[in-house]
Amino acid sequence: MPRYYFNVRHRPGPAGLAVDPEGEEFPDLNAARERALSAARDHIARTRTLIIRDWFVCSFEIEDEDAQLLLTVPFSDTAKKMEGWNAEDEDSPA
Repeated sequence: MPRYYFNVRHRPGPAGLAVDPEGEEFPDLNAARERALSAARDHIARTRTLIIRDWFVCSFEIEDEDAQLLLTVPFSDTAKKMEGWNAEDEDSPA
């Protein structure tokens, strides 16, 4: 099974990349992407740090075992669009 590394990009440049030294095995890149989204949701909800003030500007840079960048998954992808919702349809507060 392929191993994927989930590096966290929190700002531009080499100093803005937290490298995942261990990685995780997944059957395919799509499964790794789903894991990245799940981890991003967890970081946004539970992790507080002085280095990263806004998780929504971060992204996972998923690499393979040869350190080839395969996919970038922005943490902002965790925010679901509210399709079909219109604020004007809501009742006004009394």
